Amino acid sequence: MPKPFAWYNEIDPYAAQWLRNLIEAGHIAAGVVDERSIEDVTPGDLRGFTQCHFFAGIGVWSYALRQSGWSDDRPVWTGSCPCQPFSAAGKGNGFDDERHLWPALFHLAEKCKPDVIFGEQVASQDGLTWLDLIQTDLEAAGYAVGAVDTCAAGYGAPHIRQRLYWVADGSYMQDWAHQGQPKASAETSLTTGGRHFSAFAQPGKTNGFWSDCEWLRGADGRLYPVGPGALPLVDGSTKRVGRISAYGNGLATGNAIGFIQSFMEVKDAA
Repeated sequence: MPKPFAWYNEIDPYAAQWLRNLIEAGHIAAGVVDERSIEDVTPGDLRGFTQCHFFAGIGVWSYALRQSGWSDDRPVWTGSCPCQPFSAAGKGNGFDDERHLWPALFHLAEKCKPDVIFGEQVASQDGLTWLDLIQTDLEAAGYAVGAVDTCAAGYGAPHIRQRLYWVADGSYMQDWAHQGQPKASAETSLTTGGRHFSAFAQPGKTNGFWSDCEWLRGADGRLYPVGPGALPLVDGSTKRVGRISAYGNGLATGNAIGFIQSFMEVKDAA
């Protein structure tokens, strides 16, 4: 195996093994997978790694970085903190939820001082409040922070998946932090993203990456696209249930690539 550039943190055993398989196949940066809780990780554990991916899931951040032209040996951290505390689909306990793990991630970032941190969070009103918190913390630690509110449909996917993508730059790129979508546009986008759609709506034709997707109707009555071969779900089929869970917790790859490339365009031109 090539020299491990990356450290992946993922507590779900199924997703952790998926990461190891992707590493072995060469689809994401070579590295090691740590299944401990982020709350048990110390700054010393991260010494020697070029890239650190927290809440790594199935490695979409690493894959998106590669697809964006970000080399495996270029330093970066990523961390899409659990969205359930701030999502309409979760219990909505916000900062009181035990899954609010930003303090643990920020502690490590404050001690290790990575050059760049990418992250993602649900684009709800609570998600915006969460963004205010992390921006305050990161700016106090010397980072410039920028964020955009974007949806997967804007990158060719047949679903909305409205998310906040953010980046913290340790090189004080203050000019970039004030670029991007104005606040009014983000609020309009959130309103549009929350529009009710009929549970009886049927999927239309899709192209490109999504052309052969299959559609799963969720408990909320909406239709969700999944990869071919993921259906049907039957009692006892834990592998397929695990795949659906991993897909649901993953990033929309097109959004992540677009966001990283936009940052690189400005960063590398500075």
